[in-house]
Amino acid sequence: MIEEENGVDPRLQAISAAIRVVPHFPKQGIMFNDITTLLLRPKVFKDAVEFFLERYRDMGISAVAGIEARGFIFGPSIALAIGAKFIPLQKPKKLPGEVFSEAYELEYGKDRLEMHIGAVQPGDRVLIFDDLIATGGTLCAAMKLIEQAGAEVVECACLIGSPKFKGRYKLNGKPVYVLVECRQ
Repeated sequence: MIEEENGVDPRLQAISAAIRVVPHFPKQGIMFNDITTLLLRPKVFKDAVEFFLERYRDMGISAVAGIEARGFIFGPSIALAIGAKFIPLQKPKKLPGEVFSEAYELEYGKDRLEMHIGAVQPGDRVLIFDDLIATGGTLCAAMKLIEQAGAEVVECACLIGSPKFKGRYKLNGKPVYVLVECRQ
């Protein structure tokens, strides 16, 4: 890795700087970290994907589960590069056919995640990807879906992590890899 004098990789600084903070979205009091501005900078976007590839390339991951919607941006890129299948985890009534379903709480409400029955198999080693971890509720629901199907969650990965989780990125005993901290 390339490092500056202060020990911080300039690619991580560029990734963090490319994320726009939108106050009071989707409701009053929420400081939303918007990755769409990062996606407009191809080199920064590529660097972010590369960090995840460096970490997961040799971990024997057989499936990457991406959480709707922004997990669909990074998840397929990572899956293709490491030779794994991609599994979409979506909000209710967006997947045809039979699904597993799991409820969870958000920082600003409640929701559900769904996954096709048969998307993962017992013995699959799964990486779960979401753009941001705030409360951990969405990732916990995703882990339950994967484990309900008999697969193993190896790790959860997020582009952005909330400072309140700093130093203790584990959910239900599973590690959570975070690339950059939320900007406020």
